[in-house]
Amino acid sequence: MRPRGAGRLALATLLGMNLVLPVRPEPVAAAGFVEAYPVTAAAMRAAGPPYADWVAGGRRFLLFDARGDGRVVEVLGDLADADRIAVLVPGVGSTLADFDRGLGGVAQRAPAAQAGQLYRQLLATDPGARVSVLAWLGYDPPDGVLTAAGTAGARRGADALGALLRELAARRPAATITVVGHSYGALVVSLAAAGAPGAVTDVVSLGGVGAGVQHADDLRGRRFWAAEAPTDWIRRVPPVRLPGLGFGRRPGDPAFGARTLPVGGVAGHDGYLTPGSSTLAAVATVVLAAADADPVGDAR
Repeated sequence: MRPRGAGRLALATLLGMNLVLPVRPEPVAAAGFVEAYPVTAAAMRAAGPPYADWVAGGRRFLLFDARGDGRVVEVLGDLADADRIAVLVPGVGSTLADFDRGLGGVAQRAPAAQAGQLYRQLLATDPGARVSVLAWLGYDPPDGVLTAAGTAGARRGADALGALLRELAARRPAATITVVGHSYGALVVSLAAAGAPGAVTDVVSLGGVGAGVQHADDLRGRRFWAAEAPTDWIRRVPPVRLPGLGFGRRPGDPAFGARTLPVGGVAGHDGYLTPGSSTLAAVATVVLAAADADPVGDAR
């Protein structure tokens, strides 16, 4: 999400205060595994361009739903054989229509592009790694400033993501799973991780607005990593935490206690997974070293 000028300040204030406005009901998206590929491919071919073109190019999807703002989950790599799995969750304003092109037509904001960049970085770091990356738009993120002020959408998203994480852990019991959330997506992955199976070893926040907890240690049994660039407007979100109000501390706040990720080469709110950024390389290291105690960085 990338509002401008006064809109940024308004969003920061509303997010911090958690002013809840009504949002439309959202069913929990069904989790799936590789058996879903033919079903989703058929649905995408029936939907016509551009979705038919995606599967014609050999891309694979666990979920496709064109209703409303849409839902889609793309898989990169061999999920059925992976022993390291990363799940990327986008934030406010993300829709099926923007999955490939990015919000506002900015490619670096596209979930599909970000997942592709992480997948390529993983293979560049360890060419022999058995890895898979999921671009997970399996929920309906808030549309903008006002609906993003509450946690209701994040909690519904966390329920849907939790179903997928349980399915992945059951199908690939020897694999480790890293969940990566950008902006509001960081809140989704943190809420989902709280009740996730032990295969989910690491939680990564990229410019995260909150985590639903006050300290990284509250997510017992998970390592929590955070990247927050100096030029990211999310830093202006106030750390409000009252009964029924606020997301608590941002994961990038030193008081939250996350393990820090480097942010060299990151500009603004949307540049964490751009090629050449130190954050992209560090996230790949976290994913590949998920079973180890301290892949990168230091606890703070």
